[in-house]
Amino acid sequence: MQSNQARQQNNHRLKPQTAIFFLLLASFFTAFLVTLWAINTGDIEGVLAYFNLLQEHPPMWIEAPMGMSRFILFPTILLFILSTIITKLYPQPLGWARIAVIVILLGLTLRYLLWRSLSTLNFNDRTNSIFSLVLFVLELFTLFSSSLQLFLMLKVKNRQREADRASIAVANGNFNPTVAILIPSYDEPEFILRRTVIGCQAIEYEPKTIYLLDDTRRANIKQLAVELGCKYLTRPNNNHAKAGNLNHAIPKTEGEFIVVFDADFVPTTNFLLRTLGFFQDKNVALVQTPQSFYNTDPIARNLGLEDILTPEEEVFYRQIQPIKDGAGSVVCSGTSFIVRRTALAAIGGFVTDSLSEDYFTGIRLSAKGYRLLYLDEKLSAGLAAENISAHATQRLRWARGTLQAFFINSNPLTIPGLNPLQRLAHLEGLLHWFTSIPNLIFFLMPLAYAFFGVIPIRATPEEIVYFFLPYYLTQLTVFSWLNYRSRSAILSGLYGLVLAFPLAITVIQVMLNPFSTGFKVTPKGTKSNGFNFNWKLALPLIILFILTGLSLWTNICTCILTEINQSPELAAQYKGINLSWIWSIYNLFSIGAAILILLDVPKPDLHEWFNLKRVVKIKFLNNEQIYWGTTNCISEVGTYISLTQPLVTKPFRGETIPVELSVMEENINVLGTITDTNIKWEFPIIRIDFDSLNLLERRKLIKLLFCRPGQWKIRQTPGEIQSLWLLIRILLKPKILFEREAKINAIKVS
Repeated sequence: MQSNQARQQNNHRLKPQTAIFFLLLASFFTAFLVTLWAINTGDIEGVLAYFNLLQEHPPMWIEAPMGMSRFILFPTILLFILSTIITKLYPQPLGWARIAVIVILLGLTLRYLLWRSLSTLNFNDRTNSIFSLVLFVLELFTLFSSSLQLFLMLKVKNRQREADRASIAVANGNFNPTVAILIPSYDEPEFILRRTVIGCQAIEYEPKTIYLLDDTRRANIKQLAVELGCKYLTRPNNNHAKAGNLNHAIPKTEGEFIVVFDADFVPTTNFLLRTLGFFQDKNVALVQTPQSFYNTDPIARNLGLEDILTPEEEVFYRQIQPIKDGAGSVVCSGTSFIVRRTALAAIGGFVTDSLSEDYFTGIRLSAKGYRLLYLDEKLSAGLAAENISAHATQRLRWARGTLQAFFINSNPLTIPGLNPLQRLAHLEGLLHWFTSIPNLIFFLMPLAYAFFGVIPIRATPEEIVYFFLPYYLTQLTVFSWLNYRSRSAILSGLYGLVLAFPLAITVIQVMLNPFSTGFKVTPKGTKSNGFNFNWKLALPLIILFILTGLSLWTNICTCILTEINQSPELAAQYKGINLSWIWSIYNLFSIGAAILILLDVPKPDLHEWFNLKRVVKIKFLNNEQIYWGTTNCISEVGTYISLTQPLVTKPFRGETIPVELSVMEENINVLGTITDTNIKWEFPIIRIDFDSLNLLERRKLIKLLFCRPGQWKIRQTPGEIQSLWLLIRILLKPKILFEREAKINAIKVS
């Protein structure tokens, strides 16, 4: 196995043809235009004048009905009403409703492209021509990527009913294969690993064996494995990072099927019940489940919108993975999946010649003719990146690892064995990372109006209302509906802007030197007591914000002067200038919110608190008094409880009271100390910090907090209007960042 992978790693640097071809294709039009300008032939002005004449006199069917202004808004209103009715009648994008909306969007995209290509390009001079064509080509690229996703969306898979049927054989014992659960670890804190191992042991299935794969060879982790009763494996080196760790462990483990959980992911007790049954089909090699998170991602936390924004990954797992399942190109996501051992052995183990060992392992399984399935059920949860720096490290690693596809043998566009639809679905995933470059250019383009005196889009307000608004508003209306309410269009753009500069740079770096950076583990289990501003990520955004602010006033002044000195010649020259200040205002709002995201707020607690209501009995050890109450929230280290009766003896300030706590429904009994009391109301709120828990009680507590089937709920994103209001509120009331302590306390006593 190792020799074969070593040969592949030696060979991948010799095969850059695919990447070179892709780069040449993507930059063809821009390079051609720049070449024409550099040659400085005498005919270039004539060519530009000819194209400019065509743009100024487009076909009649591409012109807005200037003389019938009352009909200008008709397409927008009609399509908006139609889209709204469909989304209200069908809360989920299923059946004919999804197909109808997709067909409408594809038709509007074509209509918009015809208008853009035949009426809005500016060939007044060379500078305008370059900016106009570059913008148009980049827009074509993003529209192709989004249209490809829409096309693939015509066929999606939802396997929950199939899982219901397949799980019967597992539940009644008719399908009972052996399972090895692997937990690869690299320097994660002991308390995180303890939680994960206990969660894996709580899975209601036998026979299974848990293996802790410690790639940092720590004595305390070996002792933890002994304490918990799981197998401990390590190796003398860290070659090939996580993939090498897994490949080293596989021959030393037993089990017909292999489950992989990252060190911070805790499964629910029914994980194997819901996934293992699919493997009754001998051709199924891998079943992937979603990544869910039990903590708040740093973007939502930094904005103070923990209970409002959904994690960024929700789009991928609620929209993209079902699309890829329908195309037979499910992405293996590195954790929370189960794979057939014999299938994995047939491809030589996990791929080691890329940072995204999981993604390319799945591709090689598909190329061998195996089926990969996606079950859209939240059967595990882990830790999201805990600060914006870790978030950036994780995303840039994903981008780098995925784009290394162009330089290795597991390239989904060229590897033998995939069908055209599978290649198309993988192409959509690769193009996603390249769209970071056009998206960044779109934010820079308003600067061209002000500082270069160009107008890249020539369009009257009537044309924008007639051609652009129907496309944009319809897309806005159905965007979150199509992705199962996981992300609004406005917030999606905001999330993308945070890493716009480093992501675009990473894409270019990978194309030039794909293997220059090694595997970087996302740090987990961290805390901070103060605010921390990420200047490295913020500096380019701050510069862009200042330049955009300057361009706004310049563009407004240009528009005012154009209106004052109105003439036919000037109107023709500055056609489309009104779009500049609108574009600049939108960018200012987005960039401002993105900068605020880069201010990490304090996270003083290592442990996550869950809003769980459980009946508890509290026994005061000093006077044998008994009180009853209900938990408001609970963690591995303590709980807040609303008592159902007033305290007879009120503790003095700073006094601690030893108690015995019994969670009646869960049969959990722990010793603790009352460390805080709020007696403003008749029935007080108390905080109890747990004493050191024995292993039995810790198992019960972790099972309660992390392993209950169905506990990881699907949340819905705010609508577009609410998202726009949130964006404005974030900018106008940034003090929300400094009200977190009050907010936390309010939640805990509510």
